[in-house]
Amino acid sequence: MLKAIGAFLAVLAVAALPAQGAAERLVRFQTPSRNIGCLYAPRQGTQRTYLRCDILSGLRPEPKRACELDWTGYSAGARGRATPTCAGDTVFERRAPVLAYGRTWKGGPFTCTSRRTGLRCTNAAGHGFVLARVRSSMF
Repeated sequence: MLKAIGAFLAVLAVAALPAQGAAERLVRFQTPSRNIGCLYAPRQGTQRTYLRCDILSGLRPEPKRACELDWTGYSAGARGRATPTCAGDTVFERRAPVLAYGRTWKGGPFTCTSRRTGLRCTNAAGHGFVLARVRSSMF
């Protein structure tokens, strides 16, 4: 009986672990102001590669479209234009590494540069967004 319980607990412990490498591929970072946080997720199975960045002080100006939750920031795929993110959660993580002002992060098809004036991110097609406390935009 004790052997069976021990084996069952061992199976539960292994089942609770994330798939090998799954969590390690996600990358989070934040700006020095601690106002903008990003999550990069590379392609996994049917999930496409994307970058989502949220701004805690709010997206300005807010999109004119309806959002039943909150306009948290922007999301972008490997190609194509970025889109405003309407969500009830955030990808901001207070313990994420800080991307210092003047530094650039590169992951997959994305490049993000942190400046005192805001965060600028682009994808492989040259589309992207700028997040800033005063004014944000997509291109």
